[in-house]
Amino acid sequence: MAKYLIETYYTCTFKVNHYLDDVNETELKNLEKRDDGKFEVLDVKLDNRKTKSLDPKNNQITEKNKIDVVSEIQKPASQKFENLIKSKTASSEKNGKRFSMPDRRKGYIQKATIGDHKVYLHTGEYEDGKIGEIFIDTSKEGELVKALMNNFAIAVSLGLQYGVPLDEFISAFVGTKFEPSGKVHGNDRILSATSILDYIFRELAISYQNREDLAHTPAIGSSENTNFDEQNSDDQNKLLKIVKDITSKGFVRNNYKKNLVDLSDVKISLKGKK
Repeated sequence: MAKYLIETYYTCTFKVNHYLDDVNETELKNLEKRDDGKFEVLDVKLDNRKTKSLDPKNNQITEKNKIDVVSEIQKPASQKFENLIKSKTASSEKNGKRFSMPDRRKGYIQKATIGDHKVYLHTGEYEDGKIGEIFIDTSKEGELVKALMNNFAIAVSLGLQYGVPLDEFISAFVGTKFEPSGKVHGNDRILSATSILDYIFRELAISYQNREDLAHTPAIGSSENTNFDEQNSDDQNKLLKIVKDITSKGFVRNNYKKNLVDLSDVKISLKGKK
């Protein structure tokens, strides 16, 4: 059981920088309500610390321990609190950093037809298999539509590289309706789409997020290899790691174990011509 309650009081000095196009009384009055400022911690000081006894029978011991507690943990506590605030500000600044794609990266190309329109989806992946960019090519479209689709793909790619989760794009664009739409040919998991964007982000959700709820057909071998998955040995796990390092995560749709073929017992005899 706890016998003492320690209350610590801090004073934090900080400044907030706001960038204004014009300085006037109206903007200055509403400045405190804005949340687009840059936060910077200047100083953190320990004001005081109070120790309360939770056991009324130990008043004398409480006063003695109060001096010991304050003298022993005053400096580390203030330093720990200051480091905590600095780490939070550093992490907030780190969140705005762009993680550029490697010069040579993995990915895959998916060709499909929506109605009478061909759509080519190109993806680029980081070394760990996460998606970092997309390219969208269409046919039978005017220059304006092609330019808009290309720049839309660039905007999505920048968002992914700045840390926007793929789930956010999926929830925003799956289900959008505009032409071309209808039956999808050339994709084994998607049979129809309400628009090009609906098709693209369904494909990305299935390939990179295992979103089987957005697929129209079940995954091949989804229920056949459950016992095989449970009985994997260390050697097989090492092989899976190697396959993940050299194979596009989206291309195999995360089904590494189902796409592997065990050739350990296969013997090949090579005979030369006489």
